[in-house]
Amino acid sequence: MKAPMSWLREYVALPEALEARELAEELITYGHEVEQVESAGADVQGPVVVGRVLDLEKNQQKNGKFINWCHVDVGEHNDPTTGNRGIICGAHNFVAGDLVVVALPGAVLPGDFAIASRKTYGHISDGMICSSAELGLGDDGGHGIIVLDPTDDDGNALVVGQDAKPLLHLREDVLDIAVTPDMGYCLSIRGLAREAAEATGAAFTDVIDRDVPAPSAAGFPVTVEDADGCPVFVALRLTGFDPTATSPRWMQRRLALCGMRSISLGVDVTNYVMLETGQPLHAYDASTLQGGIVVRRAKAGETLTTLDGVVRTLDPQDLLITDDSGPIGLAGVMGGENTELRQTTTEIILESANFNALAMSRTARRHGLGSEAARRNERGVDPNAAYAAAHRAADLLVEYGGATLASAETVVGEVPPAPVQTIDIDLPARILGTDVTAEATIRYLEGGGTRVERRGDRLTLTPPTWRPDLVDPYDYVEEVGRKVGLDTIEGVLPPAPSGRGFTASQRARRSLDVVLPAAGYTEVLSFPFVAVDDLDRMGIPADDRRRDLVRLANPLSDLQPALRSSLLPGLFGAVARNTSRSLDDLALYEQGSVFRGASRPVAPRLGVTQRPDAEQIAQLRAALPEQPRHLACVLTGDWRSPGWAGGAEKVSWVHAVHFAETAAEALGLTLKRRAVGIAPWHPGRCAELSVDGTVVGHAGELHPQVCEAYGLPARTCAAELDLDLLIELAPAGGSVTPISSHPVAKEDVALVVDSDVAAADVEAALVRGAGDLLESIRLFDVYEGEQIPAGKKSLAYALRFRAADRTLKDKEAIEARDAAVAAAGELGAELRS
Repeated sequence: MKAPMSWLREYVALPEALEARELAEELITYGHEVEQVESAGADVQGPVVVGRVLDLEKNQQKNGKFINWCHVDVGEHNDPTTGNRGIICGAHNFVAGDLVVVALPGAVLPGDFAIASRKTYGHISDGMICSSAELGLGDDGGHGIIVLDPTDDDGNALVVGQDAKPLLHLREDVLDIAVTPDMGYCLSIRGLAREAAEATGAAFTDVIDRDVPAPSAAGFPVTVEDADGCPVFVALRLTGFDPTATSPRWMQRRLALCGMRSISLGVDVTNYVMLETGQPLHAYDASTLQGGIVVRRAKAGETLTTLDGVVRTLDPQDLLITDDSGPIGLAGVMGGENTELRQTTTEIILESANFNALAMSRTARRHGLGSEAARRNERGVDPNAAYAAAHRAADLLVEYGGATLASAETVVGEVPPAPVQTIDIDLPARILGTDVTAEATIRYLEGGGTRVERRGDRLTLTPPTWRPDLVDPYDYVEEVGRKVGLDTIEGVLPPAPSGRGFTASQRARRSLDVVLPAAGYTEVLSFPFVAVDDLDRMGIPADDRRRDLVRLANPLSDLQPALRSSLLPGLFGAVARNTSRSLDDLALYEQGSVFRGASRPVAPRLGVTQRPDAEQIAQLRAALPEQPRHLACVLTGDWRSPGWAGGAEKVSWVHAVHFAETAAEALGLTLKRRAVGIAPWHPGRCAELSVDGTVVGHAGELHPQVCEAYGLPARTCAAELDLDLLIELAPAGGSVTPISSHPVAKEDVALVVDSDVAAADVEAALVRGAGDLLESIRLFDVYEGEQIPAGKKSLAYALRFRAADRTLKDKEAIEARDAAVAAAGELGAELRS
């Protein structure tokens, strides 16, 4: 919300010496986010004055362009020899006798454009006749130079030669404030002026000077079928409106300073009053309305063409403004195209209504309409402002548009009662942890408009109609806290109990933060949101647990409406962005939560006045989806770049498995792997990773179709592990193998098995048969060739035996080896001859 200082001063008696930056500091201490203070018009310097065109001569140039050679009277700034100034001007929207704005030599306009006397088109141009755009007043719509009215805003006659900057409201300090969602009342000059008055102690004058009267149906017929969606609806009729009337310059300037473009008097007035009071309004061309207005919910299949020219299919939850022809507006969000004000409009129906904030928010999001009206209505608008704002707009249309306000008016509904709350008088002091007296608490709350009744040590609080955010006791605590000044509340850390330190999970994750980057992998962070078609692109089958997506009620993007069930889509996106920028050699990894379990009971809505009991906490936990932490990586390009010492080493499944094994070793675990086929990996190039028979993840080369779907380089590799499961399986005290002083016995075996027998299964059988004497086992050769029968392969393992308390005899090592081979025989393995 942008607030010009002059506009604020109309409603709060700020000291004349108070500068905009000083007021900004005061508002910041009151909890407002003042992003910047703009000095509008500060870049216009030097003499910019009122001039009267004495005469103009049209000259056609060789290129066919017409220019005007003008003589302009600028009073005391005239050339002494001629009594005027000669100026070349290319605009044609003025005539002799008009009052114009003249920038004299020595002036500097926006863009550091210095004005000087110069020869052009065969004449000496001694200044410049200015347009709105040239003075930084905004787009003038191609209307040409500024033609001034004979009098100023106060009715005083203009004098040639006088300074034009005040007449144009050129110089203005503007506060740019980021209004938080709970302070919707500050999306108005009225709300910000009230805050400024509280912050500075200055007197405040409320622009809302009248309450909503009793319901009346004397004016234009209005029926509200949904009173919850529209508690108050005010309709006024204005006749005899002059559609050619223009908005006064001060109004156009204030709209521009607030970021709005001047359109026409009728539209400008509704926008101006909305900015001033916070109450959105809408003006209808009465000649286009068919029958009375009805406020209702949409019907299935209805459509509406909104003011932006878009045909919108309506949802049954949308609140509508309708007449006998059907929908004519999305209530509180945007009006319809068919009933907007036109250049021929002479009769206006003015709507000022209060709508349900939640309904407005959902409608605006559903249709992607972030209008200024929707921004205010979705935060909650003061229902008591509807009537006064309607009359404020009507008065402006009468004054500047020549309209006549009909005495009969329509008021439907009443202002809903405010929620009453009772709190202990010392609650703010206790919760804030600072010394706030009872008197200060009452002063802060009453200063914001809350009605306070004290009964002993209890306060009964009734919030003002413009504060729908004051509902719970702790809303009032927050209100007192921001006025006390959060910067004055001393931070007190709870005492740290001794002897605890990091949890096992924290130690494990910190170990990975050291080990994985040292091994050549780079950590990234991605958003935890995915598209539903991510699972399709990954080839995830319908019965896979990763399909159990948790959908968000209000996603940041409709393209990613669910929480991730795998870390890989986010990493795929990171790889695609990097490779699109010619960064091809990547080893990216991420730690983070994944989410599963969409079919969960609905979480209870708890109050904030007391701690939830055990049953409520259990209900909350039951409503939460599973959120295990995962660890994943994606690798592309070269693992080792080519150089003088040798060629490049391409990334392969080996490096994906190496990532998993490095992580496991950091936690004191050893992974076992076996070939499997599971999406999104390439069948036959994917390893299932396990610890003591428990599957903890997968690693390998991605399926070519997955690479194509995500725009990844061919033969991209990836790994994903269940980090919580790894930490759970890790030894409690770490893994430190004692060093034996006894020698190792080395035995190698080569076994012939069927080609479809997994090496991991053979290894497991050897380990089972070898017994406790086996210290380590390693597959060091796989052979398929002429010396091996067709359909067979040879697997060679290095077995190492050692006893902790003695030197093994040859016989013991041989017996252990033979037992291992015998166990492998259960898989059809035979010793290779």
